[in-house]
Amino acid sequence: MKIGVISDTHIPDRAEHIPEDILSAFKEVDMVVHAGDMVDLQAIEELKLVCKRVVAVVGNMDRESVRKKYPVKVMLDVEGFKVGIIHGWGARLALAEVVKDAFKTDNPDIIIFGHSHKSMNEQMGGILFFNPGSATDVTADYNSYGIIEISGKISARIIKI
Repeated sequence: MKIGVISDTHIPDRAEHIPEDILSAFKEVDMVVHAGDMVDLQAIEELKLVCKRVVAVVGNMDRESVRKKYPVKVMLDVEGFKVGIIHGWGARLALAEVVKDAFKTDNPDIIIFGHSHKSMNEQMGGILFFNPGSATDVTADYNSYGIIEISGKISARIIKI
């Protein structure tokens, strides 16, 4: 399974649309995960135009329309691997611990999260912590998204745009 991962799009507050490079890449995935702070449902609608299966969680900046439709936390089973999805909160330096604590009874293999606008692709304590960074934030060091491939093993990469 090939998963496109995006977070912190902040549409329409920080950008009018999801960047075309990302939408084009997501035409080739089996599922898209949005790790929160989409702000408005427009981001999800754009993603659904290129991939039928979109899984999302709410972030701290999401409007009420998003909060009514999506949960704070999701657990998926993807080809025998447990995938936790959450936006995250609090300071950047403690973010990995915060999201890890949110899944302490779930035993995830991967935790996908956002919030910091800073990408992360790091194995710690047997868990892959994966943050695609922000696709649209002009104050971030760079804009990025992620691709995770699961087929008997997990391989993940951050793609700078």
